[in-house]
Amino acid sequence: MIPLPLARIAEITSGALSGMADPRAVVRGPVVIDSRQVEPGSLFVAFRGGRVDGHDYAAQAIRAGAVAVLATRPVDAPAVIVPDAAAALADLAAVQAASLPDTTVIGVTGSAGKTSTKDLLARLTARIGPTIAPAGSFNNELGHPLTVLRADVDTRFLVLELAARNIGHIQDLTRIAPPQIGVVLNVGTAHLGVFGGKEAIAKAKGELVEALPRTGVAVLNADDPLVNEMASRTDARVTLFGRSEGAAIRAEDVTVDARGRASFTLRTPSGAAPVTLKLYGEHAVENALAAAAAGYELGLPVATIAEELSEAVPRSRWRMEVTDRPDGVTVVNDAYNANPDSMRAAFQALAALGGERRRFAVIAALRELGDESDVLNGELGRLAGGAGLAGLIVAGPDAGPVLDGAFAAASQEAGPGGPPPPGTRIVHVADAEAAAAELAGWLRPGDVVLIKGPRAMGLERTAELLLGGAAQ
Repeated sequence: MIPLPLARIAEITSGALSGMADPRAVVRGPVVIDSRQVEPGSLFVAFRGGRVDGHDYAAQAIRAGAVAVLATRPVDAPAVIVPDAAAALADLAAVQAASLPDTTVIGVTGSAGKTSTKDLLARLTARIGPTIAPAGSFNNELGHPLTVLRADVDTRFLVLELAARNIGHIQDLTRIAPPQIGVVLNVGTAHLGVFGGKEAIAKAKGELVEALPRTGVAVLNADDPLVNEMASRTDARVTLFGRSEGAAIRAEDVTVDARGRASFTLRTPSGAAPVTLKLYGEHAVENALAAAAAGYELGLPVATIAEELSEAVPRSRWRMEVTDRPDGVTVVNDAYNANPDSMRAAFQALAALGGERRRFAVIAALRELGDESDVLNGELGRLAGGAGLAGLIVAGPDAGPVLDGAFAAASQEAGPGGPPPPGTRIVHVADAEAAAAELAGWLRPGDVVLIKGPRAMGLERTAELLLGGAAQ
């Protein structure tokens, strides 16, 4: 963060100093919203949540070294009192971004793959200069400005992930840190119920390219028609990535090994180089291509791009984390979140990784699908029930359509009117803990299990219990 005195912070945020705050005191450390992350020189932003009120931790934050608290009501600590903490945080980050003329801002959005692509791209930009990127999926109205505020005068690249829960959200985020490069991965079915249709999702995602300057670059997926059409919504130069011949940055001769990791030839206008990913799932190819296209636009040689992509391992938790237990059971923890598109990609990866081994899955009903919920969850059930699994566990509420689809697909696999194949199990459990307990009795050495569901279900706990049990 660029050091700022409290008087300047109050000016930027239209706030008032309170609690004997010294206007000359300088905030030098990180801006945080969790009092446990306070360091000497920090600014602690107090938010009132559904269960916890950050204002109650103001004194604790000061004792930990915070210079002051950004708050919406007086607290027993030096503070800057503002009407709206989120708006104040955004204003502070916008001023910070405007103070970094030598920093290139790169935005990444899409229905799936944002975090993985952001991680890959941050690895590439780090080859050129100091890079700031969000931890995990800090991509909303709080995480986005907090990431921007981590930058300082030495930062060369800000690689930002932009999420949308409605029309206008990405536009708001781009106003905080205007991007020079915008990467759009895909338009899928995540949050379909919130948006009402894929066209509305495309409208929201396209706000990123609309924010680009004429001198900027829009990096678009040539294989996704709704993304490809976004070229008409920007004055920036457009570069396409994908597998089709029309993509300037494309993958050729894609193969997948026995562990579900893809290899391909990275083709660019200036040459080609082989890439062998350590990331799991063939869907990682598209993420790698998107990062490669942005890296290529920044002037990285194709050989360097290929080298970095081939060395990359997952940086963010619970996204295709593949762990082999001592007994030979392989646990695929892809539990961070789920939508119909990412579910299909995960089962494709399970098939490649599982091979002839016994395969199991723990899933949950997908959410935010609106009027299409029952239909899409039924399709999820049919996908899982027809995936040749030895066992399927559906956890949590609203599981009826998933279970119906799974039983129907398993019966079809057995033949008309026949029962599911011998040994196939499809059960419903209440939660992540119950899923782990059920699955523990099923698994034998050499089996592989996929764990994936919506974030609210917390299925990462299932993976943790399975792996913790093996360690013990």
